[in-house]
Amino acid sequence: MLLVAVAAVRISSRSGLPSLLLYLGIGVAMGQDGFGHVDFSNAEMTQVIGYAALVVILAEGGLGTKWKQIKPALPAAAALSLVGVTVSVGVTAAGAHYLVGLEWQQALIIGAVVSSTDAAAVFSVLRRVPLPARVTGVLEAESGFNDAPVVILVVAFSAAGPMEHWYVLVGEIALELAIGAAIGLAVGWLGSFGLRHVALPASGLYPIAVMAIATSAYAAGAMAHGSGFLAVYLAAMMMGNAKLPHWPATRGFAEGLGWIAQIGMFVLLGLLVTPHELADDIVPALLIGLVLTMVARPLSVVVSLVPFRIPWAEKALMSWAGLRGAVPIILATIPMVTGVADSQRIFNIVFVLVVVYTLIQGPTLPWLAGKLRLASSTDAADLGIESAPLERLRGHLLSVSIPEGSRMHGVEVGELRLPKGAAVTLVVRDGASSVPAPTTVLRRGDELLVVATDPVRDAAEARLRAVALGGKLAGWLGTAGPEAR
Repeated sequence: MLLVAVAAVRISSRSGLPSLLLYLGIGVAMGQDGFGHVDFSNAEMTQVIGYAALVVILAEGGLGTKWKQIKPALPAAAALSLVGVTVSVGVTAAGAHYLVGLEWQQALIIGAVVSSTDAAAVFSVLRRVPLPARVTGVLEAESGFNDAPVVILVVAFSAAGPMEHWYVLVGEIALELAIGAAIGLAVGWLGSFGLRHVALPASGLYPIAVMAIATSAYAAGAMAHGSGFLAVYLAAMMMGNAKLPHWPATRGFAEGLGWIAQIGMFVLLGLLVTPHELADDIVPALLIGLVLTMVARPLSVVVSLVPFRIPWAEKALMSWAGLRGAVPIILATIPMVTGVADSQRIFNIVFVLVVVYTLIQGPTLPWLAGKLRLASSTDAADLGIESAPLERLRGHLLSVSIPEGSRMHGVEVGELRLPKGAAVTLVVRDGASSVPAPTTVLRRGDELLVVATDPVRDAAEARLRAVALGGKLAGWLGTAGPEAR
């Protein structure tokens, strides 16, 4: 099974298909209608494990989100997460009621469940598709933000008894988002400050500490009756942009945990579904999915982005790139746990809808981006810098890798113009190391060892990144080092 999972990762990475489809298939094949004959029907356990996996996925996504890219997109992403979700829920629910004949409660639940874009699907597909930074930033931020209002809506629609007034739900959503955002930012800042100023006894502890801090943000947010999902995303994003020690190792560790969380979550969801019960719900799922994809999502994008000057081509791509994944399927277990009538049918419809339309949307994104002339060229590669604190010496050891596309290629060591208190002490090229002179010319593929005192550590790293992006004249020509990863 491990070999199958590894093969699924490779196929997903190379084909552009969200890993959802492959892992769900593994779970279905292991289930009671497959060769494994595993009888699993515990919706409550699936929901708990799914929430835990989603926390890890959001943390990994937040750690990889660049603040400089997402900052301009925050207002548009917030509008999509609030106004867009409202429009999408209403239009999709109306389609489910009038076209499929579902009762209003079931229709509203389905409308809310499928209105959440999936962080895992968005992160896995968009980061392999060369889209404009604004489009990618909006879609990634939206996937991190819209889980909170959708969860509240699904719980409210699944509750027994009369439903609260709409303004009560709006107030509750706003309060939970505010609490989650405040806690996430606070935990992220405290965690970043601590990890930057306290040297842990082993480098391998840094990745564990980062993920533990991000998970703590979710726990704190949930205990404060706020949005734990928003808290963990924001906390991870702050730490991901804080230039933490041993960052490449931390990033790799988080990506590995993210893959494990996706595999476990999707396989479990595949086990929960019973394929022979899906036949009667295929047509309703296709109809609701058609309304969602062709009407509700485009309308929500257009209405939400009215205040923003975003070209129609980008709006069209955002409409098609509202990827669904495991999150809607996990949310579909909420009515099953609360005992809503026809909850099994709701789950089946959502399952079929997500699988079919993800299969269509994911692989066609690059094609649509090309047709809309939005496929962006690859920017100059960012510089790989790993920092190890030298607490007793009050300094830092920066390990710098010069990638392909870096404008540091051809720059002499002396032309780096590092601040006083920082110096390049070693250059490794083709497996051989040497102590550089000021006239040593740097090349692509070189690895540098830079020693910096504590007060100039940030300035040295900023200067290195600026040269990597702007060449030897960076600074003189107005090129500054990026503030975020």
